Amino acid sequence: MADKGFYAHANWSSRLTFILAAVGSSVGLGNFWRFPFEAGRNGGGAFVLIYLICILLVAMPLLLAELGIGRRGKQSAVGSYRQVAVLSNRSPAWRFIGWLGMTAVFFTLAYYSVIAGWIVAYIPIIAMGKLIGASAGDIRQIFTNLLASPWTLTICHAVFMAVTTFIVARGIKGGIELAVKILMPAFFVMLLLVTIASGVIGDFAAGAKFLLTPDFSKINPRVILSATGQAFFSIGLTGALMVTYGAYVTSDISLPRAGLSIAFSDTLVAVIAGLAIFPIVYGFGLDASEGPGLLFVTLPVAFAQMGDSGLVFGLVFFLLALFAALTSSISVLEVATSWAEEQLGGQRAKVATILGFLAFLIGMFSVLGLNVWSDVHPLGVIKLFEGKDILNTFDTLLGKIMLPLSGFFVAIFAGWIAAKEIFSEELNFSDPRLFAAWRFLIRFVCPPAVLYILYQGF
Repeated sequence: MADKGFYAHANWSSRLTFILAAVGSSVGLGNFWRFPFEAGRNGGGAFVLIYLICILLVAMPLLLAELGIGRRGKQSAVGSYRQVAVLSNRSPAWRFIGWLGMTAVFFTLAYYSVIAGWIVAYIPIIAMGKLIGASAGDIRQIFTNLLASPWTLTICHAVFMAVTTFIVARGIKGGIELAVKILMPAFFVMLLLVTIASGVIGDFAAGAKFLLTPDFSKINPRVILSATGQAFFSIGLTGALMVTYGAYVTSDISLPRAGLSIAFSDTLVAVIAGLAIFPIVYGFGLDASEGPGLLFVTLPVAFAQMGDSGLVFGLVFFLLALFAALTSSISVLEVATSWAEEQLGGQRAKVATILGFLAFLIGMFSVLGLNVWSDVHPLGVIKLFEGKDILNTFDTLLGKIMLPLSGFFVAIFAGWIAAKEIFSEELNFSDPRLFAAWRFLIRFVCPPAVLYILYQGF
């Protein structure tokens, strides 16, 4: 479909609301769930060290590029790439980067909502005290039973997607801003409370040592790849998401300062989440390298051993995870809603509802792929997807191919295609040397780094 004429989107009401929304967008299950288990599987402190380097040298330059493209374009991701390309006397066909990013994040939302639905399902399980005194085998069986129940998964997936859609349908100020003003402060308060409680109940010294003390002997290509990928994905660098949020930023807000706040907050949450989880892991003799089961099996084993206090601790912990998932999902649905709103000249509630329902329907393939269609491997003839069910096929296709490919094209577009003056004006660094450093990184460091992620993914 061809792009329509210029559509005037609403702006963020203040710098604070933009920061809260952007941080909420980047702080999701990637920080709260994926970061701890990736750190656990990749040497703890060694992984964190490489992760921090990658945030500085790869994620930050890409983040500023996306925000700059969004603010100059003032449109959806597709429209903003087209606008910046035309202003740079380049072909409007470069809007394909927006299409690629928007498609990738929309399909990501479809299966992300299914995983978030697992969290929705665990909240009543914990609230009803079903974990108190349960054995490790019982808890693993609870998770197994959940994945085996298409009806439970469908209901929880539907609830999460409905809440996400309702918030986005209400618009920037009445929906997204209002939600993040409530969810993000509550998130940070709960995160601090959980971390403090974890330090008291668990072995804080052992957890902190594992997470913060790098063992350089454990740095290898696998650790570098995992840390680079985590840095790239945790901030929500997709070629579409931060471009969309950047389009709502007013000209008086400093993008470098905002970008630094976003990257710092995102990294801080990831590290604090690790400090909330690993003291529990070490204090109760659990396995730090459990992987994805860390949130749904390993930690509930610890909650079960805490008695009545485990009920409260576990409930707050999963509410925290739910808030993180929700602030990310609303930003992802916003990407497609922003574009559809431009095509129809408004009608936000209508397009958000249609897109939310479509994401729900696509997510149903992942729901059924966990049970009824568990023997279905859609791309199993390809080595990369061999033996993968539907949900993991989505995860691999999007996470290892489409999103890194999108990030690569963002770096090429910002560093080599778009006019240098556009970013000089939008980023407006206080020191010209900072702009020179950003331009060097976006041209010569980011493209090979993202290509490395893409290549190693195969």
